[in-house]
Amino acid sequence: MQPDLGTGWWTYIRYDQEHDRPKMSWTLFRRVWGYAKPYQLKVMGLLSTIFAITGLSLIPPLLYRDLIDNAIMKGDTSRLNWLALGMIGIPLLSAAIGFGQRYLSATIGEGLIADLRNALFNHMQRMSLRFFTHTKTGALMSRLNNDVVGAQNALTRTFINIITNLVTVVATVTIMFSLEWRLTLLSIVIVPIFLAPTRRVGRKLRDIRRQSLELNAKMNVLMQETLNIDGALLVKLFGRQADERERFRRRSTAVADIGVRSAMVGRWFFMGLGLISAVGTAVVFWVGGHMILHGVFTVGTIVAFGAYLTQLYGPLSSISNAHVEFATSMVSFERVFEVLDLPIEIQDKPDAIELPDARGVVAFHDVTFSYTEGGNDGPTLLRLRDDRYAREKAPTVSFIAHKPDRHLALEHVSFEIKPGELAALVGPSGAGKTTITYLLPRLYDPTGGKILLDGYDLRDLSQVTLAKSIGMVTQETYLFNDTMKANLLYAAPDARQSEIEAACRTANIHKFIASLPEGYETVVGARGYRLSGGEKQRIAIARVILKDPRILVLDEATSSLDSQSEALIQEALERIMKGRTSLVIAHRLSTILDADVIVVLDQGRIVEHARCSKNHSAHELLLEQEGLYASLYRTQFRDADPQKISMR
Repeated sequence: MQPDLGTGWWTYIRYDQEHDRPKMSWTLFRRVWGYAKPYQLKVMGLLSTIFAITGLSLIPPLLYRDLIDNAIMKGDTSRLNWLALGMIGIPLLSAAIGFGQRYLSATIGEGLIADLRNALFNHMQRMSLRFFTHTKTGALMSRLNNDVVGAQNALTRTFINIITNLVTVVATVTIMFSLEWRLTLLSIVIVPIFLAPTRRVGRKLRDIRRQSLELNAKMNVLMQETLNIDGALLVKLFGRQADERERFRRRSTAVADIGVRSAMVGRWFFMGLGLISAVGTAVVFWVGGHMILHGVFTVGTIVAFGAYLTQLYGPLSSISNAHVEFATSMVSFERVFEVLDLPIEIQDKPDAIELPDARGVVAFHDVTFSYTEGGNDGPTLLRLRDDRYAREKAPTVSFIAHKPDRHLALEHVSFEIKPGELAALVGPSGAGKTTITYLLPRLYDPTGGKILLDGYDLRDLSQVTLAKSIGMVTQETYLFNDTMKANLLYAAPDARQSEIEAACRTANIHKFIASLPEGYETVVGARGYRLSGGEKQRIAIARVILKDPRILVLDEATSSLDSQSEALIQEALERIMKGRTSLVIAHRLSTILDADVIVVLDQGRIVEHARCSKNHSAHELLLEQEGLYASLYRTQFRDADPQKISMR
């Protein structure tokens, strides 16, 4: 059941034996075919090879009959030689066609994997920041890897097997009827026995398949969280290696156990089918033997018939299991579609406005925001409820949208920044300063009110315009595990080396990079871990300088840096803020003293707000109000050197 995203919040969709039955609907088939359609010519070629190989596989039993009844019984040496060559040539020809079949299958399969992964990755790239703060990275990696491969197998393995077996059964039964219709009827009498257990086994294997995928995702989450540099450091610092090894052992054991369970269920099923096949074969040979003794047909005919029985019961077993295999393989497609169907919270309007050059006028008008309540239809988040697998047989996969609570990160916030002005955000921890810096580049949409850039609502502007106009330096600098140059070029891929070096000089990082043996080709390590905090921040500043945005958003926190790094960063920031509209989470008194606008926040509300006048700075005006700002100033900055003290 598809939830109604426009009428409110919804919670869980449970998948169990009642609701998680194979969705053999034309809607699903059409959607799956949508991904296979670009390869339809290759699919037709693949089907042609199936027909050709199946046709060739039907010839050898006829050769056996002719060899026994004619070549051997009549002593025809020439016929014997030709039949022997035919028995060699047919497998060779079949193998050659099979090589082409494998090529087509691999081409379709790998292309499908790439298409599905691209679709998933593209969709995830469009998701809002809220999605990533509520979703485990390891779970997403599982969708991109395990589920995509499973979906590919649904088309390139399961589909091929089903078609091959259907063609084989139809062709084999046709030839068997031409040989001896009574034995053929006797052979197919047991077909209903093949079909009886498939429904129950299909449901069981489907449930096991879903559990297997979810348990693999759970294991991937643990690996992703503990094997990255930050996770590994945390584990070592707290001495939790043994605990993490045990946690991973439990999860990997659960994956192994579900694999064994799947294998055993399938084995019991196929063992039963094999027994039924053996009984059917024995009965046919018993009756056929009596018919030979009575001269009804020849020995060659019963030999050929026996060979066809093998070709009949093998594919017949597979066809009886086709429902099981297809339903199981569809789980992967459904899990892929679960992600692709997640609504995109932050997206451009059809007529989104492109601004060639922003002037830099920023205005917040009565902005209210809650992290638990979306700005559009609300976020619909993918969440894998791994904890339930320890307690329930049936897995649970859910799209979760949290019901909003009454806590607001921002409430009725209004202020304006003119072009080229510096606005300082001041307030205690949790006041809403970072939230404001996230809303301006539209990482989130406000729950209420609006934010304007040059008089346009951010929701009316294209995201490309916002990305081009706004540059952001966060307190936590993220660098890719690549070279210095590659990380800098992320802001401006076409930048020349001279431009890169100029930006680094402005950010006070060029001398350091030039002193390294490999210079700008030095690899920074995972998350820039080979660099100090100050070096990473200066690279981040240089990266923003290369971008050359009209509006600058930054958190100038430098509490973890030494005095030299802090001085270098502060000097770099003062350079890049000149002539730009700047919104700064201000921790240093020097920044606050230079600010054109000071916004004082507390518990999501603006409690004080001042703009510098002709005769007084914003700082002086706020001190006169004897409010929160004055209290913070007197507590932390009385008799302080503004160049050395940070406002925390």
